[in-house]
Amino acid sequence: MPLTGPLIRRVHWPLMERFKQNRTRVYINDLREAQNLSIEKLRARQSAKLGQLLEHAVHHVPAYTEFAEEWHASGGSEEPSRFLQRLPQLEKSRFRQEADRYVTIGANPAELIANRTGGSTGEPTRFYLDRPTVERYEAARWLGLSWYGIRIGDPSVMIWGSPIELNRQDARRYQLKERWLKNRLMIPAYDLDQSRIDDHVRTIRRFRPVYLYGYASALALLAEIMLQTGRKLGVPLKAVVSTAETLHDHQRKLIAEAFKAPVVNEYGARDGGIIAYQCPASGMHAFSENCYLEVVDPVTGVQLPDGKTGVLLVTDLYNRVMPRLRYQLGDMLALSPKTCTCGMGYPVLQEIDGRVDDMFVSLNGSFVHGHFINHIIRNMESFRTFQLVQHEPWRLTLRLVKDPEHFRADDEEKVLQGIRSALGDVRVQVEYVEHISPTASGKTRYAIRECPLTVSP
Repeated sequence: MPLTGPLIRRVHWPLMERFKQNRTRVYINDLREAQNLSIEKLRARQSAKLGQLLEHAVHHVPAYTEFAEEWHASGGSEEPSRFLQRLPQLEKSRFRQEADRYVTIGANPAELIANRTGGSTGEPTRFYLDRPTVERYEAARWLGLSWYGIRIGDPSVMIWGSPIELNRQDARRYQLKERWLKNRLMIPAYDLDQSRIDDHVRTIRRFRPVYLYGYASALALLAEIMLQTGRKLGVPLKAVVSTAETLHDHQRKLIAEAFKAPVVNEYGARDGGIIAYQCPASGMHAFSENCYLEVVDPVTGVQLPDGKTGVLLVTDLYNRVMPRLRYQLGDMLALSPKTCTCGMGYPVLQEIDGRVDDMFVSLNGSFVHGHFINHIIRNMESFRTFQLVQHEPWRLTLRLVKDPEHFRADDEEKVLQGIRSALGDVRVQVEYVEHISPTASGKTRYAIRECPLTVSP
């Protein structure tokens, strides 16, 4: 309803700020002011925050107290970023096994906000945040959306997973909260097919959102169905925001064509917060006020220079109840040595290559990102979609969904040749399937590696 947005901005948010001390809008203003600072000033502010976090962690977090003596020995003469590199990377598996050691000693249970990852790539990771950290994540998202003229309370339709862990009563309460306190309507990402397209389009038209928000694969699938069936949305959008998955070029093209709106990439994770947002000049700006990012070699762990792709390590600069220093989020990316033409001082991500688990290993020991299969198959009309799984360096499964009208038998051999050209003389089992099932969260994975990122000699 047209009044819902103004009521959220003028009534609900002021009440939250007064009675719950919510400071999200204060943090939005802080981030907006910081985006106009010079690169040097932003780095100095980030370094100071990192130093404060390290001071807290080595004194109050059991997992890091063993570094207290080294920290004091440095006497503040060493850059916090240099000292941080002495600490080991924090892998998710290790964090899950020792999670209690990362909770701050004496943390107030009333201030702990439990959260968990969706587990779409394995076992869910459970962790704690505090209210200021959650609000800073939200502030980063709203700042990014504001670059496209989107305001708090503006209506949006989410192409999203379902709150499957909730019982029916809690799910109903969740939906009411989304609708009336956040002005958001949800279309399940796992319920997208051609037979439901008219229902989905009617839902979107009735709600008249200012923007769409969802998984890259789900938005692309909805766009593809609309284009195939000749449907038009008929609602002017300020943006279509893709999140939670790598946004591939072919998906961006489909989404832009179907919805006639800017396609905006949001980069973040439940256990990493909102890390970066794409500006109208196409730069992916990292919110250096909230986090410290490192990119390291996936095998040696050595820090890589800007422009080189490696494993991302995230250090949240504000979470005091459960600090995770050098946390391996599981993604591959590169930091850019360049600034953005938009003029903002926030650093820029050069490229986001997806998850570490999407990175394949060839028989000669080199690494090949799973995106290579996109480049091979997306130029072929024979297949609607696909999935490539590397079980061992020499053994893979390729799942293909045919397009009956355009299928050519010789295209399968072309795909196999492309795979072997990238990975070596590997064994590939081809399976033709009716569809590629998304995970329980609604995400769809096109490239999956199940073996270690090494090859035995």
